[in-house]
Amino acid sequence: MQRRRFLMTPPAMALGAAAAAAPIATLAAPTIMTPQSRILPRTGKGPRIVICGGGWGGMTAARYLRELIPNSDVVLLERNPTFWSGPMSNKWLIDIVNTDFINRDMLHPANKYGYHLLQTEVTGFERDKKLVRTAHGLIEYDYLILSGGIRNDYEAWFGNDQKAIDYTRKHFPNAYIPNQEMVALKNKVKNFKGGTMVMTLPPPPHRCPPSPYERACLIAWHIKANKIPGKILILDPKPKIAPIGVGYKQAFEELYPDIITHVPNARVQEVDPFNKKIKTAAGEFKFDDAILMPPHQAAEMVWWADLIGKDPQTGKPTGWADMDTRYFTAKTDDSVYFVGDLMGAISPQFGHYPKSAHVANYIGKIVAKNISQRVAGKEVTPLLPDNLCYMMVNGDPQEEISVKFEYEIDAASGNVHQTQIDMDVRTADLVKEDFAWINGKFSDFLGI
Repeated sequence: MQRRRFLMTPPAMALGAAAAAAPIATLAAPTIMTPQSRILPRTGKGPRIVICGGGWGGMTAARYLRELIPNSDVVLLERNPTFWSGPMSNKWLIDIVNTDFINRDMLHPANKYGYHLLQTEVTGFERDKKLVRTAHGLIEYDYLILSGGIRNDYEAWFGNDQKAIDYTRKHFPNAYIPNQEMVALKNKVKNFKGGTMVMTLPPPPHRCPPSPYERACLIAWHIKANKIPGKILILDPKPKIAPIGVGYKQAFEELYPDIITHVPNARVQEVDPFNKKIKTAAGEFKFDDAILMPPHQAAEMVWWADLIGKDPQTGKPTGWADMDTRYFTAKTDDSVYFVGDLMGAISPQFGHYPKSAHVANYIGKIVAKNISQRVAGKEVTPLLPDNLCYMMVNGDPQEEISVKFEYEIDAASGNVHQTQIDMDVRTADLVKEDFAWINGKFSDFLGI
């Protein structure tokens, strides 16, 4: 009763009386936003280019679009509040680099290069109206870039068993998509007390092909350095280690002979996460802990845009973007571009470009240039990327191996041809090159 009397003091009553006496027309109602609201009105006189996905490829494209088309209205949509780098994350798992090295501010590059950054979830597309649906509302575009990376295809293992999918994601995270799994996996490695840790590798194509082997080496080094009674079992669907096969084989045999066991031709057939059992084409295995990587596919956004390719023989979805192999546009919609790991096959000689950060960064620049040429009314010049990956195999002394890919047009067939160069001898010099490489790339699209 005392509180009610306090609320009905004269000032409060006067405020209420004033509000009651005011004409209804003068009362401003708050703006109500719905998923169907149009948001982010256009700025500038140039084209509106919306980029879905703020990783290596999306942020690179945003920067170079603003440079090449100064009057463009570039909008970058990203669901994460900060940027997490896949490259160097294996080193972060065992504290060779700290969190500040791979986790970066995204507002700084947006402000520096002059594009809009919106933290939101992309939920769908209305391509006939050139609209992106997001959790915050509808955003219109003239050109659309999809750069959302990959999705984990747990359905290949579990079908529609959502309970098994959720349990696997929660208890055996793989952290190949930047999200809360990054920290969860690091905690798993730090808290590993011993036993058998299984690592499943996805069948090709998958994100950063040599990186699972690097992860195995660095966790093995952690086990060795801390005298943990543990072993790592790599279940590899491929017939041999690839790429950098010789370098990794030597690292396994010379550095971690009692810790790492590599099992080839171990295509996963069944997974029982509750009882910690895996059945593969190479046999059945039990584990104490695991890092479970299911097959990879293009990010959900490509499926929502109805731009997934189909196998010409079976008619089944390929799982990857249906794209022009030289211009990176959707085959059925040339206002849509693809950048990064979600891209489809490029050549019958090698299949996909390596699904790596280096390639995503390179393609981001190429797509920005292609769009700028179209906007200027010029003929678009098709360009080819290259690829470079450094992989640490020893923590003390720090030593790395690496692989380089070069591309050219085959004169006879007209197809893109790939040359792979493995650097199998582990050295400290490659560690220096690795850090110089990533600092250069961070400077390129993060503006640091």
